[in-house]
Amino acid sequence: MAREQLQVLNALDVAKTQLYHFTAIVIAGMGFFTDAYDLFCISFVTKLLGRIYYTHAGASKPGTLPPNVADAVNGVALCGTLAGQLFFGWLGDKMGRKRVYGLTLMLMVACSVASGLSFGHSAKGVMATLCFFRFWLGFGIGGDYPLSATIMSEYANKKTRGAFIAAVFAMQGFGILTGGVVALILSSAFKSAFPSAAYKDDPTGSTVAQADYVWRLILMFGGVPAALTYYWRMKMPETARYTALVAKNAKQAAADMGKVLAMEMESEQEKVERLTMEPSNSFGLFSREFARRHGLHLLGTTTTWFLLDIAFYSQNLFQKDIFSAIGWIPAAETMNALEEVFKIARAQTLIALCSTVPGYWFTVALIDYLGRFAIQLMGFIMMTVFMFALAIPYHHWTLKGNHIGFVVLYSFTFFFANFGPNATTFVVPAEIFPARLRSTCHGISAAAGKAGAIVGAFGFLYAQQNQDKTKTDAGYPPGIGVKNTLIVLGVINFLGVLCTLLVPESKGRSLEEITGENENEDSATVAGTSYENRTVPV
Repeated sequence: MAREQLQVLNALDVAKTQLYHFTAIVIAGMGFFTDAYDLFCISFVTKLLGRIYYTHAGASKPGTLPPNVADAVNGVALCGTLAGQLFFGWLGDKMGRKRVYGLTLMLMVACSVASGLSFGHSAKGVMATLCFFRFWLGFGIGGDYPLSATIMSEYANKKTRGAFIAAVFAMQGFGILTGGVVALILSSAFKSAFPSAAYKDDPTGSTVAQADYVWRLILMFGGVPAALTYYWRMKMPETARYTALVAKNAKQAAADMGKVLAMEMESEQEKVERLTMEPSNSFGLFSREFARRHGLHLLGTTTTWFLLDIAFYSQNLFQKDIFSAIGWIPAAETMNALEEVFKIARAQTLIALCSTVPGYWFTVALIDYLGRFAIQLMGFIMMTVFMFALAIPYHHWTLKGNHIGFVVLYSFTFFFANFGPNATTFVVPAEIFPARLRSTCHGISAAAGKAGAIVGAFGFLYAQQNQDKTKTDAGYPPGIGVKNTLIVLGVINFLGVLCTLLVPESKGRSLEEITGENENEDSATVAGTSYENRTVPV
């Protein structure tokens, strides 16, 4: 049987949507805005970096980043993010959500600026310092995942909790969109101020010296929104669930939430001490009891996030390569350096505006009606369908006049990633694990996702190379081609459909009811089996 809920937690569960909910969404969401901007803005500048630092005199085509350098530049931030998710996820459960929250933000601000200031005039020096700072940028970004999700889930009411957590994550879409807009503005401004000929007409003059400022400014802008929210992030009180259920300080939890909800709260210290002594509130992460209650759930959240991010990051980081392959972006030698940045940014901004951003907000609008399970399953299924629709008739899409059709279908894969598993894999781990392990388990799930992103970032770079050795990018071995790569991504999405069956529905109930934290010792119902059904009684 379930125990009576603590008054302070019950007040949060039944609270009407009010200003503090939206304040929390904006504060936590701006961190995710910055995360997405910083992770994906690198895709706008890699071609430019190749032209500036790796163009050789007399070459028929402008320079590109060598394979090992491209691997590092694209993937090092993801490696840092994985490490940060594990470390800060664990630290958020040990030290509290708020105490760690500001540290991650300052790390992101400092490393965004430092990435743009990467020193040295030689290619090796600039790339080495860029990779160093982007690793630590990723480390800070990694901390934002478990902390933002956990804070929002613990502040939200149970009726609209899914929408609130998804709204935080949806700021990622605006971060991706803003990256494209910033790249468009800067490349356009510099292109107008410093005109130059195409590479085929003037190989040396096609990359003006001032182009070096463009990629630096794009990277540095990522620190601005994070810096603007630091003060408000530090003013947020610690979540009542951490203070009461983990720190065991009922008086402080009541005081903090009394201010937030503008109502008197009773301090229930004795009830807190009894509740936290129950076996359902004392098992650890590596215990047999955790494996029995939540083992399959953790397996479900890690595998689905891993599979999703292989496809999602492959698509985002290498859109420019796919668009070049189908002829939507002109051949590099027909453009100057700043024109290439502009056209890459224009293509990716169009995708973000038409499919990425709307997909996130469809999830926000419908997640508490359709449920997490249904949205995730539907998203994986539709991504699978559209991937195969792109891959099987791939030659058709490369023919002149068919590019728009390809882009439309490609956009739908982004739409259903975001109105689907890209949002739900973030939401669910913040709801289904106990408070004392919530941040840690979310960090583990997110780190599994970043492992998938690393596979996607490194693997796709090689896989999408042409099977004809004479048509590969400089320094790359032949790959399996874009068509076969899209088939592989379709299979990965189908595996995501199967792994989603391990993920429980968490719609419409309090966090403590979902996790079993308010169970009596003699309760016959084990958390984790009590909500296997996908429908929730209203």
